[in-house]
Amino acid sequence: MTWATQLTNLSPGIFVAMLLIAFAAGAIRGFAGFALSAFVMACAATLIAPIELIPMLWFLEMSASLILMKGGWQDANRSIAIGLFVTSAIGLPAGLLLNLALPVTASKIIALCLLITLAALQLAKIRLPFLATKPGLYASGFSAGVVTGLAGLGGMFIALYVLARQMPAREMRGSLNIYMLGGGALGLITHLLIGTMDQTAATRGLLFMLPCIAGVFLGKALFTPKYEPYYKPLCLTLLIGLAALGLLRLSLQG
Repeated sequence: MTWATQLTNLSPGIFVAMLLIAFAAGAIRGFAGFALSAFVMACAATLIAPIELIPMLWFLEMSASLILMKGGWQDANRSIAIGLFVTSAIGLPAGLLLNLALPVTASKIIALCLLITLAALQLAKIRLPFLATKPGLYASGFSAGVVTGLAGLGGMFIALYVLARQMPAREMRGSLNIYMLGGGALGLITHLLIGTMDQTAATRGLLFMLPCIAGVFLGKALFTPKYEPYYKPLCLTLLIGLAALGLLRLSLQG
């Protein structure tokens, strides 16, 4: 335990909490198909500054995506996928630089408020018609990049684009596969150039990736198709509750 806490620069209590959070986040991603970063942010934003969580989440998201990667590349709309991950890569530096400039407490509040807003929009199934247009595609990607830099929640913004576009499931799945891989590669380059992906962030990502992967496999094993319609609303409600508790905790600390 001592060597791990020294490598991650975390107290023993926070280190154990992060192991459990990473495992639970992986399990949720495994059976619900989303919300990994959102769950970690909702649970850990009051423990670790968002700017430190975001590069760590890169390892968790990429490992989970590779495990859950399915076929359908031939069905992908490549123009949409490329448009999303290129504009997302443009927006990411803006979000990260803004995050670095913010006081830690303010960044935590912003991250949790963004999480609640995006989860509530999805839970209410709010469609934003503008996002289904060509300019909306680029605006969605750029905004997802900014939101990723601020709170690691770019995937939740892309979900609003998916809701507005109403593409066939196979086409959207293939498109998002390309978006995730392309965005992940460009995102890593951005983190390295800005300096947010340092040795500590990489060490945390690699260590917490292990319980996350275990959780993903457990979540896949627990997946029950007949209950699938209930997974997303339950997860979104859970995220809103956890983020609200985080905000309450921050207010009490203040």
